[in-house]
Amino acid sequence: MIEADGKMSHLRVAPDDVGRYVFLPGSPERAAKIGARFAGGVKIAQHREFTTFTGTLGGVAVAVTSTGIGGPSAAIAMEELVRCGADTFIRVGSCGSLSPLVRKHDVVVVNAAVRMEGTSRYYLPLEFPAVADHRTIGHLEAAARHLGYRYTVGITITKDAFFAQTDPETLPYAPDVIHRWKAYLAGGAVVTSMEEAALFIVAASRGVACGSVLIAANNADGTDPDESDVYGAEGSESRAIDVGIAAMQRIIAEDAAR
Repeated sequence: MIEADGKMSHLRVAPDDVGRYVFLPGSPERAAKIGARFAGGVKIAQHREFTTFTGTLGGVAVAVTSTGIGGPSAAIAMEELVRCGADTFIRVGSCGSLSPLVRKHDVVVVNAAVRMEGTSRYYLPLEFPAVADHRTIGHLEAAARHLGYRYTVGITITKDAFFAQTDPETLPYAPDVIHRWKAYLAGGAVVTSMEEAALFIVAASRGVACGSVLIAANNADGTDPDESDVYGAEGSESRAIDVGIAAMQRIIAEDAAR
């Protein structure tokens, strides 16, 4: 909501501060990395988990806002950005691999998300699928291919409880949780993350476009568990950033040609 000073309650940005095109990383640190890729990139707001940078790509206004971890805060960020005029979003994040198809450092273009979370249920019933915007999927895949990165297009499991995934057998509700995970994997889910289902459903509810590109932070078989080469200045998360920016540039160019 807009406060008396004309800024959004949570993001602390005003409607004139951002354009149509916005990146949504989880961490403020990744937001800073993305903002550094903008021409004239500058931090315009920082409040709670939400840090926003603005600038331009090819002369067109763009922004990046960190969402924090999970669906509730990601939904807040998208809602307030939509109220500021944004209509095209790309989440740039990380994920855990659940399949031998996805190896550590692989790029993952998410085409749909299992709604194993609570936020999206306030927007649309569970029968409604959480799917990414088709055009954005195509541009993300084309960008990954052009950049020469190993990538997979597939389904993520969006969950709310991180440790319910890593240690489900310790939970009072363990049999149900384990049963659901096995079913989702049998159905073809390849990674897990914590924001996509909420973002895709909010986007569908608000009539805007959202896609997602992730970097795999592990191998499904537990080998090479050290994540220090994924995050940080030299980490492979830069591949997801590369793909996200290249895809957004393609979208901007396509929109300009219409």
